[in-house]
Amino acid sequence: MKFTASCAELSGLKADSLILPTGSELSNSAKVVNKLTLNSIDSAIESAEFTGKSGQILVLNLPQSPLQRIILLGTDGLSNQRQIKKAVTAACGALNKTKSKTALWIGGNITQDIQAEATIVAQSINASLYSYKKHNAGNKPNLESLTFWSTQQSAIQSAEAGLKYGAAVGDAMNTAKQLGNLPANICTPSYLAAQAISLGEAKLAKASITTEILDRADMQLLKMDSLLSVAEGSEEPPKLIVINYQGAKSEEKPVVLVGKAVTFDSGGISLKPGRGMDEMKYDMCGGASVLGVMNALVELELPINVVGIIPATENMPNGRATKPGDVVTSMSGQTIEILNTDAEGRLILCDSLTYAAKFNPDTVIDIATLTGAVISALGKVASGVLSNDQQLANDLIESGTQSADPVWQLPLWEEYDDLLKSNFADMANIGGPQAGTITAGCFLARYAQDYKWAHLDVAGTAWVSGTNKGATGRPVALLMEYLRQKAK
Repeated sequence: MKFTASCAELSGLKADSLILPTGSELSNSAKVVNKLTLNSIDSAIESAEFTGKSGQILVLNLPQSPLQRIILLGTDGLSNQRQIKKAVTAACGALNKTKSKTALWIGGNITQDIQAEATIVAQSINASLYSYKKHNAGNKPNLESLTFWSTQQSAIQSAEAGLKYGAAVGDAMNTAKQLGNLPANICTPSYLAAQAISLGEAKLAKASITTEILDRADMQLLKMDSLLSVAEGSEEPPKLIVINYQGAKSEEKPVVLVGKAVTFDSGGISLKPGRGMDEMKYDMCGGASVLGVMNALVELELPINVVGIIPATENMPNGRATKPGDVVTSMSGQTIEILNTDAEGRLILCDSLTYAAKFNPDTVIDIATLTGAVISALGKVASGVLSNDQQLANDLIESGTQSADPVWQLPLWEEYDDLLKSNFADMANIGGPQAGTITAGCFLARYAQDYKWAHLDVAGTAWVSGTNKGATGRPVALLMEYLRQKAK
């Protein structure tokens, strides 16, 4: 997919489809399009076929006009990034249905920030072109190029920067989607490790990237018995994937991203109900988002140091599997009574958070499809965020707002932490039926006391069910916005 920016005379630009964001009151650029199409937009408004309402789509086929197809996108009432993203996504869907090969986007009518608009257009276009690749062969999209048009030459450089960044984020989201959508018999811990090794072979001009894969023996030497306890019931060997991206000076502390990757979660001995268990292939979407982010960092070569840590395993029941009531010792030396083997994500994350300290991190963010409770609290709209540093939480909230990939903060109070008490270990791995997302965060916080840390629970946002079942690629956009701001 090729993206370009232009301020050339509009009548001289050719495209199969033109996308015009506009309200009921036409902007100057909309008036130019209206004139070129023999007042077709005026006619659509006068007939009430198009009202300009936020997110409304109207496709005008105009065979007698120089611009033979126009996709009108209503902008009246757009007031925040989520609404803008939703509207742009709707326009991308309409564009794809036309089977156009080339497209022209009229910029500057959604927001005065041309770079932000170009970013969201390129990201949405690339994300909308995703189709699941069955056996490594997906449907080739029709759309090949899009030109982002602006009235001002001075805006072209900003538009080009936005298009480059947005395209990379869209591609990264698609990487995360594809990994999430793959069946668990293909996307195993070893498969994820192979993807990371391939990424680590990239040749960069301004940065470097290396990959290290720790196997069971390595984790045993590190005494990661909490992580390994989850892998006990599976024939698939666990992997601890470590990707080191260095885009800044070596002395600059890295941001460490820890992504949960349970490639299939049966619940272990605490077996899940059979209905909907197929969706537990998505329990690795935290790790998939980290791989997506790393792909975007390689493409953009952002001037920042980032370490990605992905603990990858299956959670299966067999004769060796961990049992409810078992006690394990984590890498930190703290002991854990495993009351529920289906609360396994925190068991692989806690050892990974301890391991993260070796990188002397500036910040650590873990991303995990951790609790069903977060869906009860926030639905499928926002991810949950918990943090031991309020400024970090604020930065993630702001990045979520700017990227239209929102998060909502939940507390880490000692009253919730008390629910993790155990008679037989330093802590239990669950805190009872109440406040499940918060007690999971409290559990993880015990392993992140030596650095600034935040936990993103994406169980409600990483995939959707029903007829549109599939991974969403979230929270790649949020994480990339956070890293972009850190890199400035």
